[in-house]
Amino acid sequence: MVTIDEIREIVRGLPGAYEQPSYGGQPSWRTKPRGFSWVRDEPEALVVWVGSVEEKEALLEAEPEKFFTNSHYNGRPMLLVRLDGVDRAEAAELVEESFRLRAPARLVAELDGK
Repeated sequence: MVTIDEIREIVRGLPGAYEQPSYGGQPSWRTKPRGFSWVRDEPEALVVWVGSVEEKEALLEAEPEKFFTNSHYNGRPMLLVRLDGVDRAEAAELVEESFRLRAPARLVAELDGK
């Protein structure tokens, strides 16, 4: 299980990332100009971006105990991650990939040490 505080620690290691409350008051994380991850409740889950809808579908099929979706995210390369279904290391991989997909190239290069 990963906690929201652990997600916050992961995000602190990403250049230019910051926390901002989402529309429902839950934590969300952004870089200018885009969001890359946020928390949903009912059930408590983390929303992340993945590389494609096909990747999303493969993850949903392979590990339904970790990943799910709802009608709001149909047709979008966005995945809901059960916080009680992943550990910190897996959450870090998912958050970093989501960041890489949404952040400006200069911030991704900074993360890569370039």
